[in-house]
Amino acid sequence: MSQQRKFFFASESVGEGHPDKVCDQISDAVLDAVLADDKKGRVACETYVTMGLVVVGGEITTQTHIDVHKLVRGVVKAIGYTHPKYGFDYHTCAILNAINKQSSDISQGVDAGGAGDQGIMIGYAIDETPELMPLSLMLAHSLVRRFAEVRNKGILKYLGPDCKSQVTVEYENGKPKRVENVVLACQHTEDILDTTGHKITRVAREEMIKVVASPILKGLADKNTKYFVNETGKFVVGGPQSDTGMTGRKIIVDTYGGRTAHGGGAFSGKDPSKVDRSATYMARYVAKNIIAAGLARECFIQLAYCIGVAEPVNVFIDTYDTGVIADEKLEKAVRRIFDLTPKGIIGALDLLKPKYLKTACYGHFGRHEDSFTWEKTDKVEVLKREVK
Repeated sequence: MSQQRKFFFASESVGEGHPDKVCDQISDAVLDAVLADDKKGRVACETYVTMGLVVVGGEITTQTHIDVHKLVRGVVKAIGYTHPKYGFDYHTCAILNAINKQSSDISQGVDAGGAGDQGIMIGYAIDETPELMPLSLMLAHSLVRRFAEVRNKGILKYLGPDCKSQVTVEYENGKPKRVENVVLACQHTEDILDTTGHKITRVAREEMIKVVASPILKGLADKNTKYFVNETGKFVVGGPQSDTGMTGRKIIVDTYGGRTAHGGGAFSGKDPSKVDRSATYMARYVAKNIIAAGLARECFIQLAYCIGVAEPVNVFIDTYDTGVIADEKLEKAVRRIFDLTPKGIIGALDLLKPKYLKTACYGHFGRHEDSFTWEKTDKVEVLKREVK
């Protein structure tokens, strides 16, 4: 993006009760359950939800047993669908288990150490936040996380589990300056409807801005910042009652908020032999370390793989003219320093532990939890030495 002109950029996020995120969490909970007992288990789990129904399918090969029905109800309960007033209830939702095993044609290539599929994986980092992530996305994630916090603590008792956010940031000379506008959409009970029954009260609208948005935006919001809160008027019917959900439909929310390209593959429900997930984590790890090392202010990485082949068939780096050395030199250094094979990635990032449910909400990148090993910046000094 231009480093000279003024521009505006927006990113969105969705909360844990959004139908697509319900599916991502169920799929990753299945993956965690397999990895907890079987590190060699192969998982490609997809979930579909609609009004009153959860369908869990995909291909799983494992030596352990998963009680899918119990697992699904536990996830739905933890999200907050605990009462019929939300239109979806862990007590009563029907569950269909349609899981099959992995194709032997695929597994023979993976067993030999090759990639589980062909594909293009993208990594990215930028120096505009402490997390080295786009500011608009980090704010959007923080807003939906705040919605969950005030709901779970009973601060705003009328909130339901389903919610979305969107933040537009103004940039000047390539740097974020202020928040231009904020979109908040959150499911709620009928308690905050006005006398018409068609929209929420002004008091409730202002309360959401004060309690949810203000603590997150802080000095980035000003008197000209615009707020759009439940702009259809009301959001009583939400979650799977209002929209179907599927695993892997929020890939831009999961990654970089539209700030850069996406390879096209989703993450949730896939074990780390699938480079859709593991190589994308590695690409982020590499890009973040390049920025943390001061070798560039913005970094894009593309890794490309062929099914059954261990080494990537392409490594491409673009620092958008912000790098202190040539991108070609960075590419060579990355190939020397980082093991980009599926086996090497799994080992370096410790990906065989059951830690994926946490990734299914609030983004896979820019996180501070210890289990997000691809967010480490432990290759900074090695990179600095290698490019001298």
